[in-house]
Amino acid sequence: MFTSRRHNCIHVPNSDIVYIRQRNNSLLEMAPAVTVTRVLATQKPIYDNYIIREHNINNILRDNCKNNDVAAHKVLDYYDEALPKNDPKFLAPLRKWEKRMGFVTPLRWINIIGVLLFHLITLLYLLYQFVMGEWPTWQSYLLESFLGGVSGFGVTAGAHRYWTHRSFKATTPLRIILMLCFSVSGQNQIFNWVRDHRVHHKMSETLADPHNAQRGFFFAHVGWFLMKKHPITVNEGNKLDMSDILDDPLVKFHSKYFNFFKITLCFILPTLTKIILWNETWKGAIGTTLIRYLLSVNFTWSVNSFAHLWGNRPYDRNIMPAESWKVSFVAMGEGWHNYHHTFPWDYKAAELSYFLNVTTMYIDLFAALGWAYDLKKASPSLIEAIVRKRGLKNR
Repeated sequence: MFTSRRHNCIHVPNSDIVYIRQRNNSLLEMAPAVTVTRVLATQKPIYDNYIIREHNINNILRDNCKNNDVAAHKVLDYYDEALPKNDPKFLAPLRKWEKRMGFVTPLRWINIIGVLLFHLITLLYLLYQFVMGEWPTWQSYLLESFLGGVSGFGVTAGAHRYWTHRSFKATTPLRIILMLCFSVSGQNQIFNWVRDHRVHHKMSETLADPHNAQRGFFFAHVGWFLMKKHPITVNEGNKLDMSDILDDPLVKFHSKYFNFFKITLCFILPTLTKIILWNETWKGAIGTTLIRYLLSVNFTWSVNSFAHLWGNRPYDRNIMPAESWKVSFVAMGEGWHNYHHTFPWDYKAAELSYFLNVTTMYIDLFAALGWAYDLKKASPSLIEAIVRKRGLKNR
């Protein structure tokens, strides 16, 4: 066991735990000393994960333990640090309850109510369909299946592989298509999506990870969306160089009219299309839109949860992200996650191009048209070299 007098912290060698000594002389688990996968999501990987791990642990200890037990006690006050200064007074009883229950950061009650109501209404609608037998037309299901693929392409090829990782370059027409497809998904603004995902790669499975799978399945899947970000997460996000996104005129345009694009393309237009073109009922039109949206967001969330907790790790056995064909099936190729966290700049996000990887197929199609170019990918020799060093021999 190693004790740092300067930081009043304890690190157990060959262990995944770092402790901080509190004022009452008890030990508080501070941060998991797990492998941090990459330095930047847009850079080629640094292969010595242990060096990166120690570097980030030292940064966390340095930032949070400078003043010995005073700073160590500050760890207990992360809740107050994350609490907005203009927090409504009517939430005060709930805030007291949250602190008493031991929540690390304040809950975002608007998001909690919204997610609960959305899932409840959609599930009740499905139950109503089965009980009453009032099914929407097949055209409505076909349209929403198509839009599910459109929104998935916007997330996987657009927000993820293009804007976050810069794994390929795109002409203006393709960039517009990616922006519109992403709007159909009804997710966050491109800037926020990219920033959070870059932090996720830089600080994977640490306190700074926005959806740290070390905190359990529920937190990694949706819990992170229902709570204020950890102050360490916010701090790491502020450190990132986001100039490429801030200087992107298309991203600026999308941010300016974000609510219009989201509400119109994700909800209003699909609903009205079904009513106008084939006389769908209002219940059927709205219900099928909600079903598509529910599946879409949960398929995206499954990459953060299922693909970080279950599966094999043939490319880097030292990290949590795993290979999951089931996640790849529902998330258009995003489930080959051990490969992706090992080579985040590879436009395929997988070693094999088309096996349960529809997104790669579409990118290659646009590349054939000349709309996508400078596609980055890991060479077979590089993959083999990394596997020999970090992976499984029987992959």
